[in-house]
Amino acid sequence: MKGIEIANKLNISTSALRHYESWGLVPKVERAENGYRIYTKEHEAYFQCIRALYSGFGMDLVREVMPLIINEKKLDALWLINKAQVDLQAEKETAQRTVEMLDLKELTDIPKYRNKNSFTIGEVAKEAKVSTSSIRHWEKEGLIKPKRHNESGFRMYSPADIRKVLIIRTIQRVAYSLDIVRSVLSELDKNNVAQAKEIALKSMQYIDYALVEQVRGIAYLHNLLEIVSNKER
Repeated sequence: MKGIEIANKLNISTSALRHYESWGLVPKVERAENGYRIYTKEHEAYFQCIRALYSGFGMDLVREVMPLIINEKKLDALWLINKAQVDLQAEKETAQRTVEMLDLKELTDIPKYRNKNSFTIGEVAKEAKVSTSSIRHWEKEGLIKPKRHNESGFRMYSPADIRKVLIIRTIQRVAYSLDIVRSVLSELDKNNVAQAKEIALKSMQYIDYALVEQVRGIAYLHNLLEIVSNKER
């Protein structure tokens, strides 16, 4: 089978096939006497799986999963896929919490959140599912300004700060710049939540799309594993 035939089926270039090959994402490709690559049905299944997984899981994960399959570590590959789906579920829950907090009518409603008035940076990071270093970076950028304890100097985050962290996280997940983040937070300080809520809802729509693409990718992965298993018998 020629590379151009596979490339046309997948609507990609032959150079993309060669990139995947050079990255070790498909089994070794034999060559004919004239130097042309000889692709098999198994190679085609690998390429199909790569493209299908890429849409829902991203290339970084694909570059972890495919070599595992080639090296007959199928369960390791499947657990990576499983973890990515768990992470997507957590992403959905965080986006939903963001919308819920934006639905609070007034900033004065915020202190009722979790029945607490102040939170540590670790608690904020856990709530928003971000690293403490990310929160410190956003503070350095002036996006959030937590108060500090008079005696210990420790940061004290309010429920309003948590809402801002959730908004920042959600906006950055859909690839908006820090300038857009600042603009949204400025409107948020004026109790104008429309723009922030619109972005949060778009984030949820993207997550739903990613879920559908992940399920489609898993179908191609199942097909590839069937082909590989039959070859090993």
